[in-house]
Amino acid sequence: MGPKPKKSGSKKKKITKAERLKLLQEEEERRLKEEEEARLKHEKEEMERLEMQRIEKEQWNRLEAKDLERRNEELEELRLLEGCFPEAEKLKRETRLLSQWEHYIQCDGSPDPSVAQEMNTFISLWKETTNETFEEVIEKSKVVLNLIEKLKFILLEISPCDLQDKDIIQYQGSILQLQELLHLKFNVATEILLRQASTLADLDSGNMEKIIKDENVTLYVWANLKKNPRYRSVRFSETQIGFEIPRILATSDIALRLLHTHYDHVSTPHLVSTPSKEDTSSVTEPVKDDVDNVEKAISKEVEEKSKQQQRGSHLIQEEEIKVEEEQGDTEVKMSSAEEESEAIKCKLEMKVLSETILAAQLLLVENSSEKPEFFEDDMVDLCQFTTLGGIYHLDILELPPQCKRVKGWMIVEICKEGLQKYTYPPETTEDLETENAFPPIEVTLEVHENVIFFEDPVVARWDAEGKHWRTDGISNVFYKPKERLVTFSLEAFGPLTLIQDAHLNMPYQSWELRPLDVNKVLLTVTTVFTEIQIQIKENLCMLSSIKLRDKKHISILEGKWMTPIPFIIALKEAGLNIFPTRYSHFYVIINNKVPLVEVKAYRQMALLSSAFAFGWSRWNLLCNSTKVVFKVKEHLTEECTETPNWAILMFSGDRAQRLKITEESEAFSEALKEETEFHSTLYHMLKDCASKEAMEKVRSSNCQFVNSVCHMLLSTRLLSYS
Repeated sequence: MGPKPKKSGSKKKKITKAERLKLLQEEEERRLKEEEEARLKHEKEEMERLEMQRIEKEQWNRLEAKDLERRNEELEELRLLEGCFPEAEKLKRETRLLSQWEHYIQCDGSPDPSVAQEMNTFISLWKETTNETFEEVIEKSKVVLNLIEKLKFILLEISPCDLQDKDIIQYQGSILQLQELLHLKFNVATEILLRQASTLADLDSGNMEKIIKDENVTLYVWANLKKNPRYRSVRFSETQIGFEIPRILATSDIALRLLHTHYDHVSTPHLVSTPSKEDTSSVTEPVKDDVDNVEKAISKEVEEKSKQQQRGSHLIQEEEIKVEEEQGDTEVKMSSAEEESEAIKCKLEMKVLSETILAAQLLLVENSSEKPEFFEDDMVDLCQFTTLGGIYHLDILELPPQCKRVKGWMIVEICKEGLQKYTYPPETTEDLETENAFPPIEVTLEVHENVIFFEDPVVARWDAEGKHWRTDGISNVFYKPKERLVTFSLEAFGPLTLIQDAHLNMPYQSWELRPLDVNKVLLTVTTVFTEIQIQIKENLCMLSSIKLRDKKHISILEGKWMTPIPFIIALKEAGLNIFPTRYSHFYVIINNKVPLVEVKAYRQMALLSSAFAFGWSRWNLLCNSTKVVFKVKEHLTEECTETPNWAILMFSGDRAQRLKITEESEAFSEALKEETEFHSTLYHMLKDCASKEAMEKVRSSNCQFVNSVCHMLLSTRLLSYS
């Protein structure tokens, strides 16, 4: 056998040690080269970045310096524009004086609610009036309710600086006296009506039934004359309102009364908070001191001039020729000094008024640091919930002695004690089967037609001893929204009400404020349940429309123009609450902003609202509490709504800037929009890019209109509650 042939390529060529070293050396050189290139690239990028930062910082510093340089000038111009707020307050005061004068010259017999003597006379005379029918009391109640409303508005609308403590006590006392007397009169009128029950008896049932309706009060009365044990279902004619009563009541001398007052005079009064003297003193005292000091200086100066002039005139008396000339000069000097004094005094008074208004506006956005006192499980917290649709006074009454006709005369026994309530269940009973003998009474009530419930209403009863609403003692609650009927079982009668969470519509989903016409804007607030549109013009507001789940809802308030405070109260009473209180932040998760920043933003938005539209921005939630972010665009015609060219503005109270981001951007950034600058005010920020026509419109805005828009923004707190 011959030798085996070699397999070509079966073995790799062996790399020598020198070649391996050479390869490693080449690889190391390549790595070092790459590292060097990377290092140089990084250094270059870092230098470029630092250079860009330097340029940006220089530009930022230049813009800040420019802003600082013109700040005083811009703030002075803004101060002049914001003179509309004290001007509006002066107009309000003049209007109040005019209305008082008009009331005085009318001489219609109704009292001036602000005059204690007139109110006391009115109350005393009505107390002395006897034997009024229910219809007569209802008619009188219109005057009484009007007086109560006026007194409440005085307490809410007048600046605390214009109200003395004794006046506040007087007005609150008059309100309570009128409320108590009105309810007493309804009780007396009910007794007079029940005395005639036998003469008003129904021919079919033999019992008496009476319904009396009015815009403010509805009375349902049923008198048990026949005492039929099988007559357990009491239903008022042509309604589903009524009671299911137990056997013991069906066989007793009783009357059932449902007095539905469309107002609430039961709940502990909790009016819209107004700034107290303590709250405003810290702001206004220094300014008042300035006024006093300047007034003293002016009067001293005038006095000195007068003395000098008098001394001069004594010396000149010897020179008879010059006397008349010198006296003429004295008069001119005196009058010019007095004019100067009056001008300075007026200027300082306006300054005091401006500071007082700012203090009051700050209180509207103030959050209380302390939560209301602890409430038991069954107690209703009126800071969290609100009563809606008035009060249902449910009473079981002892049937008074009936009128008897004797020989053409009507004879009736008058009980000195007056109208007596029938205690159910009795406080003491020997019946061993108490639960069976005195079961809960089933009640069916109708919800007031002008009230909106976004959720099923909760029924609450008044605890007269504890002075609060409770939800215990009420069971089997069932609500029919289409029929607007609430059915429930009640253990004991007394005042009842329906309650709803006051913060259902908070926080808001979005909002928009846009001009409609000269001195007229539309405020739209969108919540989870509804979209509310409010028109504002001059010193008036109007509910424009309500949408519930994409369907338009008709409200009695639509088309009615009211001044801001009555308008806010009316909306709350209708269940349309978009007005947070100082306690609301305990019940709603909010995007809380620094009060002064919020107030400054609303004041300047109101100033610009004649020509610019403002809107909700999602970035407002992502910036810190010292800044607010919103959308803005010039809006002079209706066509403007079709072009969504919104700018994003950020404002910190003393600096406004336009942001580079849009609503569609991926992340929040405070980067400045290219070719824009900082400004100390929103007014000057928008002035940079606005048309001449828009700024002219802003400068010619009506002071009452600006004040009303500002008040509505402060009351809704859109920047914190969206």
